[in-house]
Amino acid sequence: MIRNIVFDVGNVLVEYSWERMLRTLHITGEAYDAVAKATALSPLWNELDRSRMSDEDILKGFIQNAPKYEKEIRLVWENIPESIHCFPYSVSWVKKFREKGYKTYILSNYGKRAFEMTKQELPFVADMDGVLFSYQVQQIKPEPEIFQSLFDTYQLKPEECVFLDDNEKNIIAARENGMHAIWFKGKEQAEEELKKLGVSCE
Repeated sequence: MIRNIVFDVGNVLVEYSWERMLRTLHITGEAYDAVAKATALSPLWNELDRSRMSDEDILKGFIQNAPKYEKEIRLVWENIPESIHCFPYSVSWVKKFREKGYKTYILSNYGKRAFEMTKQELPFVADMDGVLFSYQVQQIKPEPEIFQSLFDTYQLKPEECVFLDDNEKNIIAARENGMHAIWFKGKEQAEEELKKLGVSCE
């Protein structure tokens, strides 16, 4: 029986788009490609979520990846909130599950600096029974350790959890760690999949 709904945040409860952020900042053409490779497409981007390195070292690494575009990289660094926008359905959706008796949790790759800068776009956090962001444990999905941290922190049985995530690798990892999991492609699709698991979504 499913008792716990576990949500990823990016592209499940909020729209996350670094691509839109760069366009909003008028970074285009050759600069767009170079800045994207230096930041969001760099392995250092994951280290933002892990938050084991200092912010200063990560920014320095981004700039070293494309020194010609230091100005643009610093602009991106200061405008992280442009990449995060809460979906209109998120708060009411989480509340609906809670009203039906399910416990709700977050398991998300999210950096400390980004969290502090985007709190206003995460109003659903206040309605969760538990929240585990990657920066809090310095682990990231799809590493198995972060799933175990969730189970241990909130005394959850994996088989009683269903996990919603937009990243297929994270879905595979969740299943390998004993959870039910749905590869999220939209709210309606997710609800259809949840119903197949016996979760009440009406």
